Amino acid sequence: MMFDLLPLLLLAALGIEAAVGYPPVLLARIGHPVMWIGGLIARFEQAANRPTMPNRRRRLNGVATIILVVATVALPALALQIAAFRLLPVWIALPLLALMASSLIAQRSLHDHVAAVAQSLETDGLPAGRQAVSMIVGRDTSVLDEAGVARAAIESLAENFSDGIVAPAFWCGIAGLPGIAAYKAINTADSMIGHRNDRYRHFGWAAARLDDLVNLPASRLAGLWLALAAGPAGFAAAFRAVFRDARHHRSPNAGWPEAAMAGALGLRLNGPKRYGDAWSDDHWMGDGRAECGAADIRRALALYRRACLIQAGAVVPIAASLLA
Repeated sequence: MMFDLLPLLLLAALGIEAAVGYPPVLLARIGHPVMWIGGLIARFEQAANRPTMPNRRRRLNGVATIILVVATVALPALALQIAAFRLLPVWIALPLLALMASSLIAQRSLHDHVAAVAQSLETDGLPAGRQAVSMIVGRDTSVLDEAGVARAAIESLAENFSDGIVAPAFWCGIAGLPGIAAYKAINTADSMIGHRNDRYRHFGWAAARLDDLVNLPASRLAGLWLALAAGPAGFAAAFRAVFRDARHHRSPNAGWPEAAMAGALGLRLNGPKRYGDAWSDDHWMGDGRAECGAADIRRALALYRRACLIQAGAVVPIAASLLA
């Protein structure tokens, strides 16, 4: 019975998050679940990733850290889900669990952050656009021209559609609240410690590899949803870009939604970029124009909204068939 209700749980969570997002009053008073997970990871990292430790020890500590973090997050979520379905009427348990799961999906917040970049470029010019896009990307935005700012925003939209919306939804649909909680723990760990620098190369190895694995199915689905959202005119172009360019991305997963977005919009995304003092000679995704601006960000957001609706629509027949 519990597993039969998971598609409904997912639909409700997607609907709640799209409608209201994460309330600012909660963010101000208690923070966000991802912030709690991040604090836990930071404490483990401080204790288990000291520079004086041998690299092998740091790697083993990183493996132990990711296991402990996922268990600390997922096991209480599993207990809550079991207790809710066993002790409460379904009409109470389902929305309660969906409300909690919705806090781990980022449809609305991602849209708002990317839209802020377009708004900044339109109203206040390039300096404001650089500042707005610096909130959602890790690269050096001070060297970006208007096209670079717009591409960075669209690339972030595509990549985060996969790991901020499609992947949480996928794992929620598979396992409910513990599934989405475990995924967010892994993804947060990767964003914090999964870097290829001296500090995290060994300690963050397990987090980075596990994140690649759990995002693999969602990245392919994200590319599909974006291609479908492009409609008959853009579908073929999106798929051509995916099959030609996705495998050349330095990430095993990010290339799928980025290439699909590029093909659907007739743009070139990714390409060389600067991170701190280093330049990354990344492969271009798509074969359209590299010059773009705020209007193209708006086009990407429209595509993103349609893709979110397509994802939710795909869950409906699954839920209907399980309940029939």
